[in-house]
Amino acid sequence: MEKRTWAVMAVLGLVFVGMLALSSVAADTGKGDGAGRSSQSPAPVEPVGTPTTPAPTPTDPSDPVEPVEPPPAEQATLPGGRTKIFGDRRFLVAYYGSANTGALGVLGERSPDRMVKRLREAAAPFERPDSEVQIVFELIVTVADAQPGKDRDFNHDIARADVQRYIDAAHRHGALLLLDIQPGREHFLTVARRWKWALEDPYVGLALDPEWRMGRRGVPGQKIGSVSATEVNRVSDWLRKLVRIEDLPQKLFVLHQFRTDMIEDIGDVEPRTGLVMVQHVDGFGTPAQKRNTFHTVVRPRQFFLGFKLFYDEDRRLMKPGDVRRLRPRVQFVSYQ
Repeated sequence: MEKRTWAVMAVLGLVFVGMLALSSVAADTGKGDGAGRSSQSPAPVEPVGTPTTPAPTPTDPSDPVEPVEPPPAEQATLPGGRTKIFGDRRFLVAYYGSANTGALGVLGERSPDRMVKRLREAAAPFERPDSEVQIVFELIVTVADAQPGKDRDFNHDIARADVQRYIDAAHRHGALLLLDIQPGREHFLTVARRWKWALEDPYVGLALDPEWRMGRRGVPGQKIGSVSATEVNRVSDWLRKLVRIEDLPQKLFVLHQFRTDMIEDIGDVEPRTGLVMVQHVDGFGTPAQKRNTFHTVVRPRQFFLGFKLFYDEDRRLMKPGDVRRLRPRVQFVSYQ
């Protein structure tokens, strides 16, 4: 009787243990009546036959690590995302002058934002079905003076804030900005370096005006200045390097001229990778006089060609069609 009792108790114990095991399995698999279920989601069950991912092997600090390439920087471009000044047969039309004054040209008669509409109206007649127009602000940033000034260099720079206004306006309106330098008795390169901060902008180019390069003794307004090819080459080489270092698109490099002796040994002016070299003919007068100056000065095998129109000084202002018909072909017109 005592043995039977112990046997029965043993059987009942086994049954109780089995029930506990089933209850535990039900709770772990999410099945059963839900009593005691955790609020967390059940652990996922690996499907039968799916290979498991091996645990990562600890990295030895001495193992070489493959460098991660940084994402490429976004390349600077010209207006419209272009990289070439005269790409797609572009034709450039500029308003010329300095900031806050109409005395030096039409550009400064009003703010750059207010001049855009007028500039676009002047540029529109130059458009052709196969040749879009690109507007340009040509801003005199270093102005020649008749007085020596405190530095005795016969020039002064306009305010940096004014130049920045034109840079900002150029980006708002899809215009190029051309910084024009009248150096007085200073070297062009000395002055150009003062505007490096602005020339680092992809929309900004550089123009040299030899009429106002006086040498050691000249006084602006009392004689016509000149520059040597050697000095021009120093400036263009410096600007070429800036374009390369800053990874900039093509940059305008303009030489103003209306007499053959304004650029000494012009045939020695070197072409520069990254710069678009423009010879810009500036003579004023009647259409016949302007054509004669143009044909006397231009060197179409060496430069792209530009042409200036003067609202006040020209007699019988040439029309856009007249300029378009000039040969060799002009690709850049500015109004003063």
